[in-house]
This record gives sequence, C-alpha cells and structure tokens, in this order.
Amino acid sequence: MTLTRAEVLSWLRETDPVRLEELWARADKVRQASVGDEVHRRGLIEISSYCVRSCCYCGLRAANVGIPRYRMSDAEIWDAAKMAADFGYGTVVLQSGEDPGLEASRIAALVRRIKAETPLAVTLSLGEREPDELAAWRKARADRYLLRFETSDDELYRRIHPDLPGKRSDRMALLALLWDLGYEVGSGVMVGIPGQSFASLAGDLLTFRKLDLDMIGVGPYLAHPKTPLGSGWIPQPLAAAEQVPSTVEMTCKVVALTRLLCPDANIPSTTALATIDPAQGRELGLRRGANVVMPNLTPVRYRSAYEIYPGKACIAESATDCHGCLERRIRSLGRRPGQGAGGRRRVPLEKLKS
Repeated sequence: MTLTRAEVLSWLRETDPVRLEELWARADKVRQASVGDEVHRRGLIEISSYCVRSCCYCGLRAANVGIPRYRMSDAEIWDAAKMAADFGYGTVVLQSGEDPGLEASRIAALVRRIKAETPLAVTLSLGEREPDELAAWRKARADRYLLRFETSDDELYRRIHPDLPGKRSDRMALLALLWDLGYEVGSGVMVGIPGQSFASLAGDLLTFRKLDLDMIGVGPYLAHPKTPLGSGWIPQPLAAAEQVPSTVEMTCKVVALTRLLCPDANIPSTTALATIDPAQGRELGLRRGANVVMPNLTPVRYRSAYEIYPGKACIAESATDCHGCLERRIRSLGRRPGQGAGGRRRVPLEKLKS
C-alpha cells in the first residue's frame, strides 16, 4: 500500500481512538490478505550473552563488567533446536551478543546439523560479523539473518551505537551484503529511543519499504539501568512534543504501518511488547498486523543473564510452558499455528487491491 511520508507522520501522531481503530482494521485486513491467518513460531535460542559492543541501550554491553556471561554448549543448543522441531515450529533462531568467541566454524557446524537432522529453517542473529563468516553460514544453509538497524537517523545511530576501534559500523551495507548472499533478510528498530523524533521514526518506516525487507521487527524501547540511556542520558534532546513515546499504542502504530507499507513481510509481535503489556501485548500485536511470535527455548538457567532489558516476559517459564501458552493465545484470536518454515511469500499487488 502506498503511503506518503506526510501520511505516515500523521498516523504516528494520531491519538483519536476512532481513527486508530481504522488503522488497526486496515492493517489486519492487509495482513489477512497477504500472509493469511497462520501465526508462525520462531523458536528463540539465546546462545551467548557475551558482546564486544557497548551500545548505549543494551544490558549486554561490554562495559557492563559485573553481569554474568555464558555460552551455551553445542549439546545444549542442539537439544533446544530439537525441541523446536518436536513442538512443530518452522524456524529456530540462534541469537547472541556480538561474540567473536562463537567461532564461525562452530556456528556453521551447528547450522549444518540442524538443517540435516530437522525440517527447521535456521535464522541467525549474531550481530555485525565479517563477510566471510556470513558467507560461510549461508553456505552451511542458514536461511535467514536478522540485523536491526535500530534507527535510520545516522546521527542518532552513531551516538547510541559506538564503533569498535578501527572499524566503522555500516549496518545498511551489511544488510545489502546479506541480500546478495541469498539470505532472507530481517531488520527493525526500537520505538521510543530517547532522542527519536516522529520524523526520524517516519524515516524508519519508509526505509523498511525501500529495503524490501523479508522480516521486520519493531518493539518498544525498554531502558536498562546499567546503560547510558537507562541512566538518563539523552543523545539528541528534543522538545517533549517531538519525542516518540515507548508505549504499547505507539508500538502498535508502527506494527500496523509496517504491515501497510510492507504487506507480505513477516512481522513478529515481540517479546518487548509482551513485556510492557503482559496481559495482552502479544495479542494486540497480532491483531494489528503481526503474524509471527518467538517462543523462548533458551534453558531457564541462562535466561536471566541474557538481560538486554530488565523484566523480560516469560523469563521463568519453561519452553514447554511457553509453547502451550502461545498456542492458546494464538487460537484465542481465531488464528492457527503456522506450518512449515513460513518464509516470505511475495503477494501480487492486485490481490491486495481485490
């Protein structure tokens, strides 16, 4: 659906409940026409909490020297992946901080085993890695790569995402490389980062469309107290009327507009949304454009150490508990758990207009 920048900005600023109901309905209609009623489940395995970065918003930042760190063993990762297959999920997501201790050869071997011994698609979310590593993982048959660009405002990005010594970060270039390597490419942003304006967020949404992303994750910014942003630092002070709030409503606006702009992309109802609204956050996301959920398969003993932000939803639930809970929630909406890998299904524009 074609939306102008002015229309996107207008919707982001909209507060009238009647008008917003129109937005939710439009997004849900496009979701149903483009990706159907299946809700695909991506089993999340947080394989390492080590990170060399010092991003100003993330609890895993290298500067947080007092927090516990872990790397899961190959056996633990395999057991979690096997559980995803047993639950009938279509995808397993291997996620970590940017951890050079996860050697490229080790990740490639894990991918090869999962692909050889299960029907699962494999998504990697391991940060900014070297081109030869990304190529090796694709050769090992990894299907997808997630790398959020966090904000399309380059000045804000540079302030909240410091470069490593001697290495300038360029996530847009990496996203292009991932596309060239043949991955399904996922990205996304945080909603309500301190210093994020409505104009900046509108730019993010239009960037999703420009990049033609296969997967798009948007969630509310959640402050971690052991980070510069969580301690009250504001990288780009704004007038109160220009600062995007990190609320359920604002996040749902972004989910809905993402669906209108990128009709056939896979869009999750994120754990962060469920964290700020445990009662119905996931359901709201699914009603307003999302078609994916990410049940956590990380062993419970590790979950509290993977603290990107505090108070994460379902942190004490077993994988079995989480599986059952999400299936009930999906069915309560009249939707059904997805079957198969659930890759992007490009839909002709004519179908969406009918």
